[in-house]
Amino acid sequence: MYYFIVNLQARNGRALQVWNEVKGVLKKYSVPYTPYETSFEGHATELARELSSLPEPKVHIIILGGDGTINEVINGIEDFTKVRLGVIPTGSGNDFARNLSIKGTSEEIIQDILSCENGTMLDLGAVSWNDRKHRRLFAISSGIGFDALVCKKSMTSKVKRFFNAIHLGKLTYLVLTVQSLLSMKTFQADVVLDSHSKVSFHEVIFSAAMNLRAEGGGVPMAPSSKPNDGLIPICIASDIPSILLPFCLILLVLGKHERLKYFHTYDDISCHIHMDAPVVLHADGEYLADVTDVWFECLPNRIELLNTIKDK
Repeated sequence: MYYFIVNLQARNGRALQVWNEVKGVLKKYSVPYTPYETSFEGHATELARELSSLPEPKVHIIILGGDGTINEVINGIEDFTKVRLGVIPTGSGNDFARNLSIKGTSEEIIQDILSCENGTMLDLGAVSWNDRKHRRLFAISSGIGFDALVCKKSMTSKVKRFFNAIHLGKLTYLVLTVQSLLSMKTFQADVVLDSHSKVSFHEVIFSAAMNLRAEGGGVPMAPSSKPNDGLIPICIASDIPSILLPFCLILLVLGKHERLKYFHTYDDISCHIHMDAPVVLHADGEYLADVTDVWFECLPNRIELLNTIKDK
């Protein structure tokens, strides 16, 4: 039995077309399945919690939605050892699918999932805040500062709805990035790594903890990141002169930023960052809170993915 968690609101409702195509394939091959359509924010988390608690040795959960739906699902799974996860991307950004080269027609993707015998074990990340009283898992990334501000704006942005309507959703983050440049504030940060080393930064623009290599529509914050290496790369941008900022961001988008002295990357199992003022925090593009302390950690080999991926 395959259990589908379907977000028909993904990409301004275009997910309905994909879902109809998938149902056609399932019918064609007589695949037993039970669908659950999400109807409110957090619904996918509730559904995942219920499904992962079923008295079955293995529970096959297939997500039809975007990065936000994937994030909700992984935060609802009670027992990761029994869940086998599949993803049919229908979001506007689809960073999870892009990072893992999950692509093709609806029929190709669902056939790939159905034919999987041994999936790939992937790491997940976890972010904690408010004296570690709050915690959220992430599949792609979590960050503070500039990238989190862009994510926060995208949640209510008319720009996002407009570009999705004309099938140019990838441009959303570019436009919001330019807008955010005009309103962002830098901050001071003290970073304590799992290796017990401590580094301090002034005029920080952002710090991103990457489980996968790219976020925000394909921006490669950590070009060398692997989905199952047991590490969380931390990318920090600081002390960038205003006149050089546009140039540095272009190199960031091109994945050439690690050569610049303004970008600092650390690979570790976990880290704690303290800021001198409240800063916006996100996980997989979802706004979480404004925080002064944040903890990032890697959860190695946490979830089994049914999709065939190229980066292992």
